[in-house]
Amino acid sequence: MSLVANTGKLAGRTLFVTGASRGIGKAIALKAAKDGANIVVAAKTAEPHPKLPGTIYTAAEEIEALGGKALPVIVDVRDEKQVQKAVDEAVKKFNGIDILVNNASAISLTGTEHTDMKRYDLMHNINTRGTFLASKLCLPYLKNSDHAHILNLSPPLNMNPHWFAVHVAYTMAKYGMSMCVLGMSEEFKQFNIGVNALWPKTAIATAAIEMLTGDTSSSRKPEIVSDAAYYMLCKNPKSFTGNFAIDEDILQEAGINDLTPYACDPSNVNNLLLDFFLDLPGQKVIPNKQATGQAKQEKSESAPPAGDGQIPQLFTAISKTLSTELVQKTQAIYQFNVKGKEEGVWHLDLKNGEGACGQGEPKSPPDATLTMDSKNFTDMFAGKLKPATAFMMGKLKISGDLQKAMKLEKMMKSLKNKV
Repeated sequence: MSLVANTGKLAGRTLFVTGASRGIGKAIALKAAKDGANIVVAAKTAEPHPKLPGTIYTAAEEIEALGGKALPVIVDVRDEKQVQKAVDEAVKKFNGIDILVNNASAISLTGTEHTDMKRYDLMHNINTRGTFLASKLCLPYLKNSDHAHILNLSPPLNMNPHWFAVHVAYTMAKYGMSMCVLGMSEEFKQFNIGVNALWPKTAIATAAIEMLTGDTSSSRKPEIVSDAAYYMLCKNPKSFTGNFAIDEDILQEAGINDLTPYACDPSNVNNLLLDFFLDLPGQKVIPNKQATGQAKQEKSESAPPAGDGQIPQLFTAISKTLSTELVQKTQAIYQFNVKGKEEGVWHLDLKNGEGACGQGEPKSPPDATLTMDSKNFTDMFAGKLKPATAFMMGKLKISGDLQKAMKLEKMMKSLKNKV
């Protein structure tokens, strides 16, 4: 599915795409392949992953089926020798490199205390160092191209403290990619190399998002990003550089105003999940102070005010929905630290027996502890506020196992019609 027509402008051009075996990277490669471009599929996945589909070889087959030429190369962007070898093979096969797409990325949505240094190093070595390394090694060949672009899949440099407070290690790693754009766009102007960043406005339905949240109904398809990337990569690099673009804005420039076809669930098009690092319209600062009532800008105008005793009533209703089947599906224990009008500690055990819930801490250590204001808490269980949305907006703090915390999204679907 694509709303941006292929023009053939990338025909014969060579794109070096990191992380191109699946997701957004592969979508960008396939879009360029329709022009008859040469694609270097630079990724680690040579053998099928048990949970994630696609390898560099299956991606290469899809590229060639669409009319492109492909060179699958096993590349860990942390390894300088592997990246250099891939660049050398690309130049040998395609006589140069015109476009570098820095898409490879690692993520861990953890706070400082829960970020182990192995994961910290992984994110920084793939995201920031990998982007810098690939750009450095491709540079000699980009200089020789008459249509040279570097495109980083990274966010605008938003200095809202919220985005640092919730997962500072990941934020630094992604912003490192964006700082490469800021610096290299100026540094490489003399060589007529366009260096830009592209970031999606909403969550994108990649295998990673599906694993994290278990749900893609609030996401868009990767093609919205690949269409925007294609439009950007067709621009004149001499005049188009140093931009931190959002996919929606680029497509609007391309004349596409109805983005409904990109939604995974068109019926949910007005309830899409805003991506990381983007503030709500009209908001420049989102202080994480819901408990003190200072987040007035984030009030939901459509939601009725919470009344006294809503949370006890809520847990009474939840207790009636518990079952062995729900426990088997979820396998997690949650502790809720509720602030504000109905302050207190509550628990939901969906790991043992037929499940249990109520006031106070759980009998067994929680897999995830969620802290939020009482109004947002009731909205979450009423289906008016999704956990992933609340987390991204700063309305929800999570410590412990984030993936299990996001399982609440699935669980609430079965609860909201009963609660």
